[in-house]
Amino acid sequence: MSNTTARPWLAAYPPGVPADIDSSQYNSLVQLMEESFQKFADRTAYSFMGKDITFAQTDALSRAFAAYLQGLGLVKGDRVAIMMPNVPQYPAAVAAILRAGLVVVNVNPLYTPRELEHQLKDSGSRAIVIVENFARTLEQCIANTPVKHVVLAAMGDQLGLLKGALVNYVVRNVKKMVPAYQLPGAVRFNAAIAQGARSALKKPALTPDDVAVLQYTGGTTGVSKGAVLLHRNIIANVLQSEVWNQPVMDKVPAGEQPTSVCALPLYHIFAFTVSMMLSMRTGGKVILLPNARDLPAVLKELSKQTFHSFPAVNTLFNGLAHHPDFNTVNWKNLKVSVGGGMAVQGAVAKLWLEKTGCPICEGYGLSETSPSASCNPTTSTEYTGTIGVPMPGTWMKCIDDNGNEVPVGQPGEIAIKGPQVMAGYWQRPDETAKVMNADGYFKSGDIGIMDSRGYFKIVDRKKDMVLVSGFNVYPNEVEDVVSMLDGVLECAVVGVPDDKTGEAVKLVIVKKNPGLTEEKVREYCRANLTGYKQPKVIEFRTDLPKTPVGKILRRELRDKK
Repeated sequence: MSNTTARPWLAAYPPGVPADIDSSQYNSLVQLMEESFQKFADRTAYSFMGKDITFAQTDALSRAFAAYLQGLGLVKGDRVAIMMPNVPQYPAAVAAILRAGLVVVNVNPLYTPRELEHQLKDSGSRAIVIVENFARTLEQCIANTPVKHVVLAAMGDQLGLLKGALVNYVVRNVKKMVPAYQLPGAVRFNAAIAQGARSALKKPALTPDDVAVLQYTGGTTGVSKGAVLLHRNIIANVLQSEVWNQPVMDKVPAGEQPTSVCALPLYHIFAFTVSMMLSMRTGGKVILLPNARDLPAVLKELSKQTFHSFPAVNTLFNGLAHHPDFNTVNWKNLKVSVGGGMAVQGAVAKLWLEKTGCPICEGYGLSETSPSASCNPTTSTEYTGTIGVPMPGTWMKCIDDNGNEVPVGQPGEIAIKGPQVMAGYWQRPDETAKVMNADGYFKSGDIGIMDSRGYFKIVDRKKDMVLVSGFNVYPNEVEDVVSMLDGVLECAVVGVPDDKTGEAVKLVIVKKNPGLTEEKVREYCRANLTGYKQPKVIEFRTDLPKTPVGKILRRELRDKK
């Protein structure tokens, strides 16, 4: 059987893109990073609020911080959580944790104490690096977690003495973005660096099969679970992304440093791999944007920069393209716009191409696949409405409920096999068994169709997941939280279409007593659920549609908008 018969999508690969990649060239992500620290020492690695930080500086910072972490008594395999927005301390902390032989646990900085407590307990994190803006959240749950060491960062830590002090003053006193907190024993990030700089880093023996990252994803059971990503999984995805982007990134003029915009949060696996780790490998510069929702600030920063790569979600492309300041930015150098996290809408893709001259290449992936599984060729000149073709070294197929491949053009669950597929869920063999087939394929939960050319299109979801601006919301989790509210007899959550976020959360409640109001429900949700999980629509009913055995029919609730 020829390669293109088994993998029809290879015919769609642009010239120069290989069918497979060799991820064995690196033993660990540490080897990949240390190679780049040497090779690109004088280049800018990160640009943040007007300050450039070189690869050599990131090397020194991360080496010192790694030595500090080892000095705390943390040993190979221990988990360290990071709860920060896109600040230079983030990549430095990631490099340090990995260099010390530890495991990165990425945490959404907007989590509520309930959500944070679950993740710290489930991961068994012994330390956390957190920006002070969110310290109060940690204070409210730390006693119930295994965390023994807290490193506190501030927004201005890496901006130099004067500018850093000014930024911290504004954040704390003018914008009042740091609520009062008490975390006795917490050590300041810069103090930890100074302490670690006086110690030697003991290099741990790492293998491709060591755990690098626990990437938390919503659970169908309502419980968030950690996808175990090994060093080799992320190395593979970095190398896959590199060769995939090569046909257009080769067009960056000689002498211009390849530069990527990092507007997506680094705790999200898309930004983690496709912005931070990929730029580390290629010697690229990353423009760190701490708050992508602040569109005027994003555009103001981009107006000062030359950049070539822009990974984003549909909502961000849409928001920027409609913003009055859009034309203050020079978009002419943009070589690749990668859309991921959620479906890219045709109208948004059309407008983006008109305004920038650079088409959005829609890709597809999950936390469980490090994340990129498929993508449209970067040489595409038009929006295809598909999630493209499998990445090099990746196999995808559509299967029925018995695991058998369905004929071309027939809908089935998308199953993925490749070097970027996770090892399983952290300490949940039962959940791992539900998604991993005996032949090594991971079942995505998304229903898709493959056409004769090997392009895949998503048509539905097997799970009841709601996708809000690229973030997974699992109805069971929201229902579990809301059902604890006094006055709720029963409730159900579904996704409804939303022009801005793709989908929005709709909550339907049957009251136990008449005193329960919409405002009370919203207040309770704000306290217990991070922003994107909060219901946009709340509806009260006298009963919920159910099957004869009492299972709530979410589909019926969805259909009755």
